Amino acid sequence: MRVVADTNVIVSAMLWIGSPHRILVAAEDDRLTLYTSPALLRELTGVLTRPKFASRLRELQVSASELTADYARLAYLMNPQRIRRVVANDQADDEVLACALAARAHYIVSGDSDLLRLRSFRGIVILSPGTFVKQKLSSLA
Repeated sequence: MRVVADTNVIVSAMLWIGSPHRILVAAEDDRLTLYTSPALLRELTGVLTRPKFASRLRELQVSASELTADYARLAYLMNPQRIRRVVANDQADDEVLACALAARAHYIVSGDSDLLRLRSFRGIVILSPGTFVKQKLSSLA
């Protein structure tokens, strides 16, 4: 199963336990394959270096760059072509869609309301982390 996880999902997965973390563990266990892009990795680093995450990173004794490097090793790197604007509010959402197209992903997992409102994009199903875990991961024992 080919999956592109939005940055908000990866940040949650790396910093806390919950549905996003279960997706990361499934990828580590080779039950699904994650894909990313240079733009998404840059966004991940940018988000992880925000002051609001500093105390959590200290608790975990890890840096933003270490977490980004760990994710870059886990996910397959795609170099997607730019796509025409789909999400008017956020260009980063279009980066997720472009990566999913390049990866021929089956699913996009996101907590972003603009992406979730789409429900699907060119045959790629868009689900929240909780829904993805309940509907898709539970069948991948």
